[in-house]
Amino acid sequence: MLKTGDIAPDISLPDQTGRMRSIGEFKGKKTVFYFYPKDSTSGCTLEAREFQASAPAFAAKNAVIVGISKDSVKSHAAFAAKNGLEFTLLSDPDKRAIEAYGVLKEKKMYGKTVVGTARTTLVIDESGVIEAVFEDVKPLGHAEAVLKAL
Repeated sequence: MLKTGDIAPDISLPDQTGRMRSIGEFKGKKTVFYFYPKDSTSGCTLEAREFQASAPAFAAKNAVIVGISKDSVKSHAAFAAKNGLEFTLLSDPDKRAIEAYGVLKEKKMYGKTVVGTARTTLVIDESGVIEAVFEDVKPLGHAEAVLKAL
C-alpha cells in the first residue's frame, strides 16, 4: 500500500469512453483517485453518486475525481450513463493500477476469504505526490470527508 509522501505511479488505462488516459495527465491539479470494487453494486453506486454530487465543490478546490475499478470500459460507460457520472472512470481489468497502488487485498465476503479491490481513496497533490490515504472506506459520507481533507 502506498502512503503519504510516495510518488503516485503513472499508469495508463482506458476511461469509460475507451480513451487511454495517463494518470500523470492530472498533474497540476489535486487528484482524488478512488478505488472501488464493482460498478452498479449498492455501495459503489452510493459512493459514485456522492462524488458526483460534490463535483462542483471539488472543482472549486482545483481537484478532479477519478474512479478506478477492474470493470470493463463497457461496464463503466453504462454505470456512468445510468448514474449521471461526469467524472473519469478508469478501467483496470488487468489490475495494473490496483496492484501498483496496493489496494488488492484479502477481505471477507459472505464468510469466505476472497482477494479483491479494497475500497481506498488517495489524494494526489499537483506534483504527483500522495498527500492523503483513506483506507477501509465506508461509502456513505466519504466524498464529504475527502472534500474536508482538501
